[in-house]
Amino acid sequence: MSKQVIVELDDATAQELEAVAPSRARKRSEFVRRALRTALDAALEQRIARAYALKPDDPEAFFDPEAWETRPARPRTRRR
Repeated sequence: MSKQVIVELDDATAQELEAVAPSRARKRSEFVRRALRTALDAALEQRIARAYALKPDDPEAFFDPEAWETRPARPRTRRR
């Protein structure tokens, strides 16, 4: 599902956008979608970094890599 959003740009910004992403073949829309995605991802990264700064991981926490390894399948035994 998609949603259409209308954005007003000042003349200078509109001219810059037209220079890097001409309106033919919906290149402007794709450019704006990618720019928004980049900005939203950066904002998420900043929120995550702030959260870790407020509550960092415990350096004493134990990590057992074997707990995450897949275990070999046990051989099947016949039931009698």
